[in-house]
Order: sequence, then C-alpha cells, then structure tokens
Amino acid sequence: MKINLHNPILFKTAEIIQKAIKDKFPEVELSVEEIYPQIGDAPKLEMGHLAFPCFPLAKVCKNAPNKISEALASAISPSEIITEARPVGPYLNFFLNKQALGHEIIEKILDGSFFKTKILSNTPKTMVEYSQPNTHKILHVGHMRNLCLGNALTRIFDYCGYEVIPSTYPGDVGTHVAKCLWYVKNHPGVEIPKEHKGEWLGEVYTLATNKLEAEVGTDKEEENRNILTTILKQIEAKSGEYYDLWMETREWSLDLMKEAYDWADVKFDRWFFESEIDSYSLELARKYLKEGKLVEDQGAIGMDLREDKLGFCILIKSDGTGNYACKDVALAQIKFDDFNIEKNIYVVDERQSYHFNQVFKVLEKIGFEQAKDCHHLKYEMVELPSGAMSSRKGNIVPLMHLVHGMEKTIKEQYLNKYSDEWSQEEIDKTAQMVANGAIKYGMLRMDPGRKIVFNIDEWLKLDGETGPYLQYVHARIISLEDKIGKVEKVNWDLLVHPTETAIMIKLFKFNSIVEQACEQYNPSKISSFLYELGKSFNAFYAECPVGRAESIDLKWTRLALSSSVARVMEKGMELLGIPAPPRM
Repeated sequence: MKINLHNPILFKTAEIIQKAIKDKFPEVELSVEEIYPQIGDAPKLEMGHLAFPCFPLAKVCKNAPNKISEALASAISPSEIITEARPVGPYLNFFLNKQALGHEIIEKILDGSFFKTKILSNTPKTMVEYSQPNTHKILHVGHMRNLCLGNALTRIFDYCGYEVIPSTYPGDVGTHVAKCLWYVKNHPGVEIPKEHKGEWLGEVYTLATNKLEAEVGTDKEEENRNILTTILKQIEAKSGEYYDLWMETREWSLDLMKEAYDWADVKFDRWFFESEIDSYSLELARKYLKEGKLVEDQGAIGMDLREDKLGFCILIKSDGTGNYACKDVALAQIKFDDFNIEKNIYVVDERQSYHFNQVFKVLEKIGFEQAKDCHHLKYEMVELPSGAMSSRKGNIVPLMHLVHGMEKTIKEQYLNKYSDEWSQEEIDKTAQMVANGAIKYGMLRMDPGRKIVFNIDEWLKLDGETGPYLQYVHARIISLEDKIGKVEKVNWDLLVHPTETAIMIKLFKFNSIVEQACEQYNPSKISSFLYELGKSFNAFYAECPVGRAESIDLKWTRLALSSSVARVMEKGMELLGIPAPPRM
C-alpha cells in the first residue's frame, strides 16, 4: 500500500527538513517520502506542534541526536509554513504558521475539499464480510459490535480510496435451525404470534435447546437425534415438510435482520447464505479429495495440519455433512472469482481465530494463491455486567427491544421538554439518531482487542465519552451558526489563545487519524480523536467568546473555527456510521 503525501503542511515541513539535512549533513540521503511519515506530534503544544526524531540520523552523522537537532534548527528560518524550528533534546520541533493552518486546512474543511483528498493509493479492491447472525436466533446487542465495526471499516476504506464491497453471511442452516424447527413442529400448543415472529423464533430456540438437554439420557434422546438429522437432510434436499417450514421461518429471521440493518443504516452489496454454499462446498471438498489434496481419516475428510500446529482440519464430517471450514474454503474462492477482489477481510470474534488459521492454511496448501490476501479481523466480545451473553441460555438483550427502550428513555429524559417547539416527528427522529449514536460509539470507542461491558446508562450520557456527547457538540455549533450568521471575514493570525491553537492542530490531523484507522483496521482511532476534539471545542467555547468577541474580525474568525469543528465532527461521525442531529 502506497501512502499519499496528502497533508500539504506536513509535505512542506518534510521538504524543509530535507533541505536542512542536506545543508548540515550532506552525507545523509533521505527523500521527502521517507521523512514525511516520521513527522509526529510534539508531546505538548508549548513545546511545538510537530516533532521530527533525530535518532535515525545518529549513526550516519556520527553525532548525538540532540546535537543533530540543534544543527538542523540552526539551518531553518521562519517561513510561510513554520514560525520556529526548536531543538528539544533529540527532537526537532516545529511551530506552525496560523495563516498556513487557516488557508491549507480550515478553509479547505469549510469548502469541503479537505474531505476529498486522496489519502491512500494502490488500494486493493476489498470485500469486508461482517455481520454473520444466525437465523432462528434472537439478534441481540452482542451482535452490534460486529455490525458497527464492519460498517465503520467499510466507510473508512471508502473514504481512503478503496473500492470496497460490504457483504454479510448469515447462518441459515445447521443444528440451531433444526432444533428450532423440531420444537415448532413437534410440540402441541406452540402458538405462532402474528407480529415479531423473528424475535419469537429466538425464544423458541432457547426453549428447544433446554428441552433437548433435559431429554439427554432418556428414551427420547435417540428419537430427537433422528428427527434433527431428518430436518437437516430435508433442508439440504430442498424437499419435505421441514424444508417448507424452514423457508417460512427463515424469512421471519431475515425480516428482523433487515429491520436492524435499516435502523443502523447498514447496506450490503452481497448477501451470502450458508444454505447456498452448502452443496457446492461439499462437491469442492470431494474434488480435492480425489486430487489428493485432502485425506480421509476415520470417515471424515480434511487436511492434516499438525506440522503447522493446527491439528486436523475437518471439512466433511463422518456423517457426510460439511462444517464451517468446508463452507469457508469454498466461499473464499467464490468471493475472489466472482467479484475480482484483491483482499478479503472477515470481521469475526476472536473465538474463531483457530478456525480461520486452519481455513487460510488449507487454502494455501490446496494452491489457492489469494490465501495470503485473506485476513481475519478479530475482536473481543461484548458482555453484560453479569457476564457473557448466550442465546442458548437466553441471557441476552434483544437488539430491537433495546433500541425502542433507549428511544423512549431519550425522549423522557431529554427531548419531550421541547414538545412545544418541536414536532413529534422531529422528536422521534432525534431520539432514533441519539440511540443510534449511543450504541455505535459504545461499540467503537474501544480497541477491537478489548472487551466491552455493555452499560446503556453510561452510553447515553451527554457529558462523557459517548456518542450523544459528540452529537451534542456538533448540534451546539450548528445552533451557534444559526444564531450568529454567515462568516464574513477571517484573520487566522487573531487566533492566539491556547485553546484556539489546540483546535487548529487537532483539525490538521484528521485525515492522518483516518489513515491510521484504515491501516490498522481500528475505528477507535477516530472515536478517540472526535472525543478529544469535542473536549477541545468545549474548552475553547468556555474561554473564548464567539458572539461577544473583542472585535468583529475575531468573531467571524472564531465562528469559522467553530464551523470547521462541526464539519470535521460530522464527517468523523459519518465514518463511524453515527448520525448528526441538527439540534438536541
């Protein structure tokens, strides 16, 4: 992946550093492209706005890093980009010119061109597979981390220049489906509701699981096992009463999924289903067996990966049915062949790490060249304060129940007091947007490798590290713009207060933060940035009057700075999939 030198101020600073190196240390050959990514943040604004480390030059220059930084600083004069180059120990720090920040960053944010900068080049055509809920189970809050992570990555990739294809892979066949159909068909008194059938199926799954476990060791056990086998065979054969029931009930689950996706504003270019991959994957595995690429062991078909410390990867079980590995080996090839993708990312929780290590190794050993382009993006689980969630045990928080409850709470606590000023439609829409932002930020604020404890009371606060906090900062600035009016004239040199400088430097970094989030597959980089930006704006707003500024030019300049914060907040939230209510 080639990085574009997309930040004009960083690029020009890199040119200044390169010239100073040539002047003071002609034996060192460093290109602008090599210097650019080494320029980082100074630890404190009073020490500088940017910092260049001199450690890498010490060996070639045969000099101490602090002496190198002093020599380079002496070769740099103030310019239209920097006002001062200051040696700080082994670092060469820079103070940026306010006019440069205003013209190159703030004004481009305000006219929108800043957000059209191409951040990365040579980006591979990428499929992101995320949200793999099972039909016939309840869609619960734990599923939202996967959904939010995949959705945010898709948006970030697109912003950075990728051609990205979002896809989903629901599990619509398997033992969990058979259990549900077994219970519905074989238990008198089961009454199918007229509404919320998808959620009802999830409840049935829990009942079925508990009943089957209770009958283990009884004379019912073998009968139950035989019925489950019959159900699975009818679904595979696409014929029989259980197949008909499967087709009907499957739609109930898909309707529930689509309701959730509509609420979350998530769209997929391709829906893959386990049922459509099932037969093809079995044929493909048997083909590889004939070619000698797989082996048969105790009736099961798979690949011996013990030399790779991955055990024996079973693709076809001894009963003739394929497992997840069988389907994933086939699906990977379908993705690359049908969509001409160059990279395949699976957003799946960390419990499946061993599975994907096996699948990728099988793909490699059967000669699938693109195996190296498959990547498992693992993440930790979402837990309740009481512990892990489980559909089987029934200790979950149904997603749409949660959503509607949150929206009700938001109206009661925050929005109903505006009923004399706002229409009911606006109150309802705003409540939906705030609930949306609370859940998505809660799911994305943490590094994917860290567990999340779901706490809706904390996530709804307007004064903490939450989605509603970001939305409130944005809405506050929109209100300020409406109150003061259109900016008439700016003078960036007037922004001398430390809180003003802090905001300008933060805005300057936005595209670089998005670049990091993209390269590291980590939207929390953007979440943290937006929270820090929000805090910086609130500090500025408390200390630097906008409407009552000391001069008319300062008023307009501070308003322009505020507006640029709103634009960046809105774009950042958009990349996380979080809506921005115009008022709160």
